[in-house]
Formats: sequence, C-alpha cells, structure tokens
Amino acid sequence: MASTYDFTESGTSVREALRALRTAPNFGDAAGLSIVTDSAPPLELAPADVTPPRLEPAAPIEGGALSALSVSGPVTGVAAFLDGIQRSRVFLTGPNGLPIVHGLAAAVIRRRSNRALHTWGGSPRVSRAVYAPLALLGPAAAAGLRTMRMEVVDTLTDADPPSVDHPALFLGLARHAVQERRETLERALAERWCAAEHEPLFVDGGLSGMRAAAASELLIGVVKSHRTLYSLPATLGVVTGLAAGFRTTAFQIDRRQRGIVASWYLRLRDAGGRDPFFGLVRVEVARETWTPARADEVSRWVLAERAPVSLPDPRWSTMAYGIRDCEEYLRAVVN
Repeated sequence: MASTYDFTESGTSVREALRALRTAPNFGDAAGLSIVTDSAPPLELAPADVTPPRLEPAAPIEGGALSALSVSGPVTGVAAFLDGIQRSRVFLTGPNGLPIVHGLAAAVIRRRSNRALHTWGGSPRVSRAVYAPLALLGPAAAAGLRTMRMEVVDTLTDADPPSVDHPALFLGLARHAVQERRETLERALAERWCAAEHEPLFVDGGLSGMRAAAASELLIGVVKSHRTLYSLPATLGVVTGLAAGFRTTAFQIDRRQRGIVASWYLRLRDAGGRDPFFGLVRVEVARETWTPARADEVSRWVLAERAPVSLPDPRWSTMAYGIRDCEEYLRAVVN
C-alpha cells in the first residue's frame, strides 16, 4: 500500500513502485520494460566522470598575494547544520538496455539545543522519483512508468540528441538529475531558515547552489573536497602548508550566473606526516557580508565544530559532527 506524504515528502520506495508496475495492465508486453532483479549498488558508489584536478586563480580581497593568517581559539557560533543525501538505483531497463533509475533525494536541518541535535522545521524534505530518457523509451514504456503513480523526470534536455547512445551515458544523466533534486531540497530549506531565523547555519558544501539565500549573512558554506584549488602555482604552498588553526587570506570566487562569494582555506587539524589536504576545508560566505573580522569570526566557529570527532566516517578530518548527524539521521528515517 502506498504511503501518504505531506508537503515535505513525495514518491514511493523502489519496492512500492515495482509493485504498482507489476499490477499494471500489459506491463510486460506493451511497455517493453524489464525489471532488474539483481540489486546493484547505488550509482553514487560508482566512480563519476569528473573534471580533472586543476588550479584556478581567484581575485584576492584581503591583501595582495595569498598568505597565511593565525586564527584565534575556537568559539561556538553555529546554531544548526544543513546537509542532504541521495541514492540512485537502476530498477528497470527499457529498449536497447536503456537504464531507468529510482532516485531518492533528501535534506534536513538539524538544530543544536542543550548540546543535542533536533530536526528543525518538523521533518526533512524527501523526494522520490523515476529518472529516464523518455524520448528514447517510446510512448508505451513512458506510459508504463506513469502507472507507478510517482513523478517521472525526463533526463533528456532540449539540447540532448534524440538518439540512442551508450547506456552508461544515461546513468550519468540520471545521477546528475538526482543531484540537482537534492540541491533543490537543500536550497528550499536554506531559504526557509533565512526567512525564519537569525542565527548562523552551517551548510555542507559551497553556497553557489543556494542562489538568493547565498547572499544571506546567516549561511556558512564549508567545502571538504579540493579538485579545484583556488591558487596560483607560486602560492600553492601557502594552501598545502597551512598549520592547524591558520587560514589563508580571502579571495573572491565569481561563478557567473550563480553569484559571487568570498572564500578562504582553513586548516582544522595538524597535517604533519599526512596528506596535504588532511583537515583542510574551504569556507564560503556572501561576498557582501565579508570583512577580515568576519573571516576570523567564522573561522573560529568552524574550528569549534572539530569536536566531537566524526568517527568512524573516513572524512572525519574535515567533517563537522553536525553534518555527520544530518546524514546519519536521513539514512535512518528515509528509505
């Protein structure tokens, strides 16, 4: 029996979707869809096609060339944490082996109160949908998908060629579409927080996807991955050589249509004898709100989130415990 959802949750699980599909008239004959019985791992566990690691220059807004600055001791200033999860599985195949994906995306804000974390706003935001290249499946298969009584997202855009290509290409399109849905849920929660609250919100990742909310002084983006390093070759050693409790001077990142942010690198933990990116994060705030004093204040807030340690997560050196709590909470309550 299908679940009932409020405005924060939509769609059904893979099992419920397949049950509806199996009971649809002429499923096997007319629709041309085949059920994938072997449970493959989520697409998110497979290697993704990513841009090569690169250095990218950024305009300095604090002094001249990039340099290191000491930050005062940690102090608690963050009120809540925002993060999301996604999970995508191939559960059907169409003509020519075209993959059809069940995508789950969810996001939550967890607010700190009396040293414990609680879900802000009553519940997380959850989306479940089917992702498929509809124009290539044909009308019968597309109609068969809609018998599952859940949203069907077309992974083809107007710019995509209406021809069959390698099936793995469509896995990448589906994975990206689910990621966009997760970012939409996260953005909606950030906008609600900015409209209702007056305390800082720690956001996992950059602020570029937050659009209007990214201009708020309440949002602090913390980036844990560094495939793009904002540095010139001559100053790269400043970034990789940061000592614990030090930050770089700030620079401006202009993401074209996504807005401008102020950013700097911050070393959370001693990296002696370790990978140069151990304990290294990049902090983002709205460009209009940035001052040197604000960069120091926000850095102290981020340093304070080093404890408790987010073990056993392998990203523990850069992951705030509040962000790990968001992910663990969503995995526990969303299926």
